[in-house]
Amino acid sequence: MTAPLLNIRDLSIAFANKKVVEGVNLDIDKGECVALVGESGSGKSVTALSILSLLPYPLASHPTGQILFHQENLLALKEPQLRAIRGNRISMIFQEPMTSLNPLHTVEKQIGESLQLHAAMNRQQMRTRILELLDLVGIPSPEKRLKQYPHELSGGLRQRVMIAMALANEPELLIADEPTTALDVTIQQQILELLRHLQEKLNMSILLITHDLNIVKRFADRVYVMNQGHLVESASTQALFEQPKELYTQTLLNAEPDGKPASLPDNTSMVLSTDKLKVWFPIHKGIFKRVVDHYKAVNEIDISLRQGETLGVVGESGSGKTTLALAILRLTQSKGTIHFSGHDLNQLPQKAVKPLRKQMQIVFQDPFGSLSPRMLVGESIAEGLEVHGITDPAEIDRRVIQAISDVGLPADIRHRYPHEFSGGQRQRIAIARALVLRPELIVLDEPTSALDRTVQKQIIELLRDLQARYQISYLFISHDLAVVKALSHQLLVMKDGIAVEQGPAEAIFDRPEHPYTQQLLKAAFVESARPCA
Repeated sequence: MTAPLLNIRDLSIAFANKKVVEGVNLDIDKGECVALVGESGSGKSVTALSILSLLPYPLASHPTGQILFHQENLLALKEPQLRAIRGNRISMIFQEPMTSLNPLHTVEKQIGESLQLHAAMNRQQMRTRILELLDLVGIPSPEKRLKQYPHELSGGLRQRVMIAMALANEPELLIADEPTTALDVTIQQQILELLRHLQEKLNMSILLITHDLNIVKRFADRVYVMNQGHLVESASTQALFEQPKELYTQTLLNAEPDGKPASLPDNTSMVLSTDKLKVWFPIHKGIFKRVVDHYKAVNEIDISLRQGETLGVVGESGSGKTTLALAILRLTQSKGTIHFSGHDLNQLPQKAVKPLRKQMQIVFQDPFGSLSPRMLVGESIAEGLEVHGITDPAEIDRRVIQAISDVGLPADIRHRYPHEFSGGQRQRIAIARALVLRPELIVLDEPTSALDRTVQKQIIELLRDLQARYQISYLFISHDLAVVKALSHQLLVMKDGIAVEQGPAEAIFDRPEHPYTQQLLKAAFVESARPCA
C-alpha cells in the first residue's frame, strides 16, 4: 500500500506547558476529502495550524508527535523550508475572509503575492494567471475585480478570492477551516461544489474542518471526531452517520435543530404590523451629488405578528432582512406604517418612541461584540432597567437575577466579565439583557449562526421555553433554514428588498411556490451528495 499524503502520528500540542491536544493520529490520502469535526475548543483548528507551523511559537509547543508530509516530518523543518511548502504544496483557507485578507491591498496584489513567492513569472504572466484563477473559482467579470479591495466584495466573493489565493500554486493539500460558516446557504452550496470540482480537476486532497455535519455528510470521504483535544472516533462518512459508536458522536449527530413552535389560539392579539414599509437609500452622482436613483433595500413589505408568535425572515445577504428589522425598531429611517403597541411608530417623534423601546429589544449575531468588555455581566443586563427609570438597587438586582435564571445560568455570573464565558453562554447573557425588561417583541438577528450545533439546539429550546412562559413575539432573522424551521410560525422570504413569498412556515417548507424559495430550501436541506473524491 502507498503511504498517506499526510500522516499525523501521536501529536500533542501545549500552550505554556498545558496540553490542549493529545495523542492525535490522522491520515489523508492523495485525492481524498477528510473532515475533522467537533465543537468549538475541541482542538480542530490548532491541529490544522500545526501542519504548517502557524501556531504562536514558542508559547505553543509539540511535546510529542510527528506530522509527515510525503514521509518528511514538517515539525522538524526550518523556517525557510516551511516557507517553500506554505501556500505552494500545502495551502489553507481561513474561516473569516474579511480578517484574513489585507484591507489595504487589491485582489490582484494579494493573489499575486503567492505567485511571486513560489513561481518564476513576469508581470504579464502573473496577471494572466490571476485572471485564470478568478475565472476558475467562478468570480464574474474577473478583470473588473483586479483593482477592487476586500470591502468592495460580498462575503461569497471574498471567500472565492481566498480560495483563488490558496489554489494559486496548485497545492497537493488544501486545509479548509470552517470555509462556509458565515455564508448564506446558496453561497455555501456554491463554495463547496467549487471545492469539490477543483479537487477532482487538480487531484487535490482536502482537510475540511467544520462543525456543520450536513456539510460533512455531503462532501467528506472519511471523518475524524475530536472532543476536548482527543480523537474519539474515526470512520468512513457513511459508517459514521449510520452507526456512530461513541456517545459524543451520537450527541453531535442528534444535535440538529428539531421540533416546531407551540401552536397559538385563534384569538391571539396583534403585536406588530407593517403596511408598505420602505427603506430606500439615495444614490448620488455628479459634482453636486444629485440624487439619480434609489437603492431599494426594503420595498413595500407587509407583515403581521401576533403575541407569542415567531416570524422567520430568510434570504441571502443583502436581501434586506436586517434593514427591515432596524426599520421596525426605528433605528433607520423608513416610510410606510409600523403599528406597534397601539401606535404608528413612523408618526411619532423620537422622544415619544423612547418609552416604547423597553417593549422592543434586539439580540445580535455576535454576543461578544454586543456586550461591553469593560462592564460586568450584571451591569450590562441592568443597563436597560436604569435607562428606563428603575433606580432601586434591590429591584434591579432582583430582576437581573431573575433574567439570568430564566436563561439557565447561575446568579453569580453577574460578577464576571463577558470574556470569561463560552459563545453559547454569552448568547444566553445577551438574551437575558433583552429579556430583563419583559418586552413584547424581541428581534433575533442571526443569534445562532456562530454557534456549534449542540449549542444552537440549546438556544432554540431556550427561546421556545421563554416564548411559552412569557408570550414574547420574535422576529427571527437567519440564513440557517433548519433553525428557522424549528422556531417559526410564519415565514417571510426576502430577495432584493421585496417579499417573494410569505405565509405559514410549515406550508412554505413543505410546498414552496417561488423558484427562489425552492432554491434556498434545496441548498439547505439536500440530504447527501457524492463525496469529494
